[in-house]
Amino acid sequence: MPETNAQIGLGSRFGIKNGATYTPVAEVTRITPAGWSRNTVDATHLESPDAWAEFIAGLKSASDCTFDVNWVPAVSDPLLAAFEAGKGEFQLLFPGGTVALQFSGIVTAFTPGEISPEGKLSASVTIKPSGKPLLVAVPGP
Repeated sequence: MPETNAQIGLGSRFGIKNGATYTPVAEVTRITPAGWSRNTVDATHLESPDAWAEFIAGLKSASDCTFDVNWVPAVSDPLLAAFEAGKGEFQLLFPGGTVALQFSGIVTAFTPGEISPEGKLSASVTIKPSGKPLLVAVPGP
């Protein structure tokens, strides 16, 4: 049996496009990448064979991308700036740094976590992709 090619997530980075490059978001602790899905459209008709429902492929869409950060409140927070902008270009760089998931999207939520005497400050971010997310090759480091 061949050895596995599985990887751990350490080294992944999330970035916000700034000009021609992606600026990494600091201290990301967890990322759930955007996923792909396709709607179905009911195409059942009065003569559908054996009374089975029939479907055709509908529009494709991407699920939300969510991530958490160790939040350091700042007046010029890039995540809040992306929220205020209403839209942006984003990139999830996978471990190894040669493959990335790039997509346009809208920051729909920026939620600071609970503040407690011994707890770290954190925040959760949700981005709704708009259009097709792309897996792309990026030049190595």
